[in-house]
Amino acid sequence: MIPVQLILKNFLSYRDTTLDFRGLHTACICGANGAGKSSLLEAITWAIWGESRAASEDDVIHTGTKEVRVDFTFKTSGQQTYRVIRTRARGGSSVLEFQIETPNGFRSLTGKGVRATQDLILQHIKLDYDTFINSAYLRQGRADEFMLKRPSERKEILAELLKLNQYDELEERAKELSRQFKAKAEELERSIESMKSQLQQRDAITQKRTELENELERLQQVQAFENVQLQSLQVVQHQRQNWEEQLNFVRQQYQNLTGDCDRLEQERANSRSQLSSLEELLTQESQIKAGYAQFQSLQTQEEAMSAKFAEYTRALTTRQQKQQQLNKQIHDLERQLQQAQAQLEALQQQQQEIQQTLSKSGEVEAALAQLAAARQHLAQLDQLQMQVAPLLQQRATLQSQIDKTHAGLVARLEQLEATQNQLQLSRRRQPQLQQAVMEVAVQIEELEKKRVYLQRVQEKGQERRHFIERLQAHQRDFERLLGELEQKLQMLQTPNAICPLCERPLDEHHWNRVVDKTKTEYKDTEEQLWVVREQMAVSDREIQVLRQEYREISQLLSPYDGLREQRGQLAAQLQATTDVEQQIQHIATEKQQLERSLQIGDYAHNKQAELRELEQYLQQLNYNEQDHALARNEVERWRWAEIKQGQIKDATKREAQIAARQPELEAQIVQLQATIGQAASDSECAQEIVALDRYISELGYDTEQHNNLRASVRQAQAWQLRHQQLQTAQQQYPQIQTRAQELQVALQARWVERQKLKHQIDSIVHQLQETANPIAQIQTLEQQLAIRRRQLDEQLAQVGRLEQMAHQLEVLKHQYEQQQQQLQEVKHQYRTYQELAQAFGKNGIQTLMIENVLPQLEAETNQLLSRLSANQLHVQFVTQKAGRSGKSTKKNSKLIDTLDILIADARGTRAYETYSGGEAFRINFAIRLALAKLLAQRAGAALQMLIVDEGFGTQDHEGCDRLIAAINAIAPDFACILTVTHMPHLKEAFAARIEVNKTQQGSQLRLLV
Repeated sequence: MIPVQLILKNFLSYRDTTLDFRGLHTACICGANGAGKSSLLEAITWAIWGESRAASEDDVIHTGTKEVRVDFTFKTSGQQTYRVIRTRARGGSSVLEFQIETPNGFRSLTGKGVRATQDLILQHIKLDYDTFINSAYLRQGRADEFMLKRPSERKEILAELLKLNQYDELEERAKELSRQFKAKAEELERSIESMKSQLQQRDAITQKRTELENELERLQQVQAFENVQLQSLQVVQHQRQNWEEQLNFVRQQYQNLTGDCDRLEQERANSRSQLSSLEELLTQESQIKAGYAQFQSLQTQEEAMSAKFAEYTRALTTRQQKQQQLNKQIHDLERQLQQAQAQLEALQQQQQEIQQTLSKSGEVEAALAQLAAARQHLAQLDQLQMQVAPLLQQRATLQSQIDKTHAGLVARLEQLEATQNQLQLSRRRQPQLQQAVMEVAVQIEELEKKRVYLQRVQEKGQERRHFIERLQAHQRDFERLLGELEQKLQMLQTPNAICPLCERPLDEHHWNRVVDKTKTEYKDTEEQLWVVREQMAVSDREIQVLRQEYREISQLLSPYDGLREQRGQLAAQLQATTDVEQQIQHIATEKQQLERSLQIGDYAHNKQAELRELEQYLQQLNYNEQDHALARNEVERWRWAEIKQGQIKDATKREAQIAARQPELEAQIVQLQATIGQAASDSECAQEIVALDRYISELGYDTEQHNNLRASVRQAQAWQLRHQQLQTAQQQYPQIQTRAQELQVALQARWVERQKLKHQIDSIVHQLQETANPIAQIQTLEQQLAIRRRQLDEQLAQVGRLEQMAHQLEVLKHQYEQQQQQLQEVKHQYRTYQELAQAFGKNGIQTLMIENVLPQLEAETNQLLSRLSANQLHVQFVTQKAGRSGKSTKKNSKLIDTLDILIADARGTRAYETYSGGEAFRINFAIRLALAKLLAQRAGAALQMLIVDEGFGTQDHEGCDRLIAAINAIAPDFACILTVTHMPHLKEAFAARIEVNKTQQGSQLRLLV
């Protein structure tokens, strides 16, 4: 990972900063302590991995801002450029974007969510945060992190740096495949055993099949004989069924003929009855014809009378219409006459009213003179009111202000009285407050002692928890080691077992040695595991006791915050009571002054003087609102004279109009009366009515005569029906007579045919009585044959099942042979993957590769350390050490895997903690640089950036020069090396510098090349 550009916004001490790394190979980031040097590197780790030294995620946001953003662009070993943008809002969640550079700009690779995007970033850079800070990044205050790791954790870090995690995946895959093949082998063994037991039934199935075939042949012969018997009986039964069907058919014909005879007999009786009725009607022929002639004559007379009635009705209707039209004309004229008479009466009434109005003209003129005088007086008062109105408003304003001042003084007096009462009460409570403050202070002092003890309990609990975590880690290591040892013992129990380490065949002597050694190691590890578990149990009990004690003390400390707040309130109240006497005296003086001012009116002097002057001026004007109102009422009282004057003018005009209109109405009335008299006799409608009356009398229509004629026609109408019946009888009599003769002939033929059918029925019944019925024998044989068929079906089914079983056994035999061969192959695969899982495990290839790498790492570390310490320090990596079993001796002590680092100087080998700060940092720095250089050599571009954060503070002048020389020595192996320091004299040793300064606007940086 090679940095290209870093853009910060509101990150830690930076507000808005951009740093371009292009052209930088070895650079120094310098500045005072706290300027923000390490924040630049923290920004890189926060952008890539979301990790920083901040306690919480919101702590990376600059104080006073709401959002942080870091934009980091970098290249990988393949010279592919990537860009990571991480943002976060205060109190919210983070947003992560991942982009790749293309010819058209950056293209997004962001996944669905922050976690998915983080996984994509790790896939591309092939480096996680822990590996980065333990190799290429010597963080401030964490340079010894690799040294302080446990041996197992150091091996894990080395394995991850060497990309040995792929072997873990291969181990898991090999174990999974081994388990699958083992399960498959067990399943094949069970299947083969089942097949073997099934193949043993082959001979019994063949014998049973032969017996079933013989029994089947016998049943088939018996069934054939019974079928012949059944067929002969069925022939007899078929013949009887034909006779029965013929008997039923003949009987049906006999019944049909009997029904036809009855029907023909009924029709012949009906024909005879009709012939007698027709003969009686034909004997009355002359009488019926005479009555019918009389009916026709009366009908002709009635038709002539009906024609006269129609003409009479039409003329009468026309006369009624003309009479209605004449009445309507006369009614319209009478209505016009009434309207004219009403208008004339209205004019006469209006003329009388006008005369009354004109008679009051003298009184109205006197009232108008009074109205003019009242209006003149009102105008004078209105003008005076315009002068007085602003003065009255000003007087009201002044009075309101004076009243407000008076109310303010009264309110202040009441406030002073309330304050005086409260202060007197506080003065009486002062001794009580002092006592309460002392009591609360004593309680708080006791609780603070308990808080100190609670903090000690909490620290001890944390210490126990950390101890338990270390014990749990040891427990997991021991359990994993027990599992590996148990697996070795299982491998050694198999025939022809090989050595788990060298994979060579073992003779009996070596096999016993390996087994004894493994069992001894297993027992020692188990004892160590029991010790760890016992320590964990004791620690758990201690934590439970501490938790109980913590809860009890916490419960006792629950009123602590309330007591502190109460002490503050009491102290404030006590402080307020110290100057109570002075306040009471001041309030009494002010209260006395206020009472005197209110009593003599000594307030708002200017306002009161202005109000008195205004009152004097208003008295000079002599304006009275009551007089003004009386003047308005006087004007309103005489205003009726103007209204009456207008009415007199209108009455004069109206009188002239009435005088012109009255003669016209009188002439119109006379004309209408003459027209009404003329219309009743000489109009066209009246003449038409006279003509219609004359035509009606000439028609000579008599209603009574017409009604009598209609009654005679209705009485003679029966002869018309008798005449029609006579004509019908004359036509039907010959036809019915012929039909009666035909019915007689057909009836005789039916009687003959019915007699023949009766003889045929007797013959068939005789034949059926002489022949026996075989139905019972047929049913018995059919039941026997059904039983035989079921037996045959069962036998055939059994034979089929046996044949199928025989075929299946043949197939099963073939499968048995195939599965035996497949079982051998699966067992071979199981052993292969089991060996691969051991080879890919921690104690296999991974251990071998680490052991191969460690000598190179040790040599490189010592080479750098010799330059840093003038050949005074030397390190050694130890991968195995003797176990600490209480029962083991030097001869039989076992070796366990580890990764210890032994450090030696001129005085010999001693613990890492005994070295000074400068020596310890040089050791850490040499190991880190050697590890980074080793990784760069092995992985090409796996680690192309080296960061040293604050490593020079613990070194003297000569040690600093050696560190700088070591950095320059490995510079060609890295694309970018960044060194962070606050020491001014060291920045001159670097050609490129990034200077960081802290200002009020945040940290600022300047690039010097």
